[in-house]
Amino acid sequence: MKIYNFSAGPAMLPEAVMRKAQAEFLDYQGSGSGMLELSHRGKFFQPVIDRAEANTRELLGISDDYAVIFVQGGASMQFAMLAMNLLNGGTADYVDTGVWSSKAAKEAKMFGSVNIVASSKETKYDHIPAASEWKQTPGAAYLHITTNNTIAGTQYMNMPTAPAGVPLIADMSSDIMSRAFDVSKFGMFYAGAQKNLGPSGVALVVIRKDLAARTDDSKVPTMLRYSTYIDEGSMFNTPPTFAIYILALITDWLKEHGGIAAMEQVNDAKAKLLYDFLDESKFYSSPVARADRSRMNVVFRTPDADLDAKFVSEATAAGLTQLKGHRLVGGCRASIYNAMPVEGVQALIDFMKKFECANK
Repeated sequence: MKIYNFSAGPAMLPEAVMRKAQAEFLDYQGSGSGMLELSHRGKFFQPVIDRAEANTRELLGISDDYAVIFVQGGASMQFAMLAMNLLNGGTADYVDTGVWSSKAAKEAKMFGSVNIVASSKETKYDHIPAASEWKQTPGAAYLHITTNNTIAGTQYMNMPTAPAGVPLIADMSSDIMSRAFDVSKFGMFYAGAQKNLGPSGVALVVIRKDLAARTDDSKVPTMLRYSTYIDEGSMFNTPPTFAIYILALITDWLKEHGGIAAMEQVNDAKAKLLYDFLDESKFYSSPVARADRSRMNVVFRTPDADLDAKFVSEATAAGLTQLKGHRLVGGCRASIYNAMPVEGVQALIDFMKKFECANK
């Protein structure tokens, strides 16, 4: 039975990447050792991290004005790290669109003032507040957004523009490399790898070099300075070598499949297929505002919580795994990241039809 993994993260990886890693697991390029065993200072790993950076730059169109670095601690460490480096006792603006944006703002408050410019918390994060409603701080240290909200199932359809002189910073953990965007609009963006980029254990950080230079090094520990990673090529200490190796393989795979533009077309088609079915059904429902529906995390409900649980159980038995909604919100959730094929989405829809007929 074919298994389709709809986990929100760590998420499924492309099968071709998994098979490539499997083939090289015990013997990487004739070294007699696997990547997990090879020194980060040796001749085998340096080309891997160089390729990971070069592929990322090519796929996203990143200029030399930006540094591309690989940091341990996931996106959650970035919540504090960015504030430590860039807030400098000032005021940062945050748009609160979900659990993770709320956590990011909470961490930043330890290092300066935080202004919540807008929030959809009162309506259970069912939409993205319109930019026209945002109450921003003149001369803010930065404006922070979360581009896709994994738990709530919302996503910015268009990237906002920060006021002149205010860097736009984004947590892109759950939609990085799923669609094209203008890098030059951002001062910095970051993403935990475990959605579209690879396994857990590394975060990709892309930061404008002049912005990284703002850090007061006397107040920030060495390992939490962006400049440390930039100056040392992400290898001041031992980096998460295997996670970076998988990221390099995944970016190879993206290039082989036509890059970000081609991936965006596939992702749009997958999301449309699933949302069209939900909209036509009188059995299933989505709590998310249509204009802000995520193309990565499709949140939906059956008529009641007991049926939600039954749906998840029977779907798992049918080879459609990890469809349970986040513990904070319940319901069901299908995460359809880059690695999820159209066939997986169609298999889910076919099951949903059968389940609806059997449980009306």
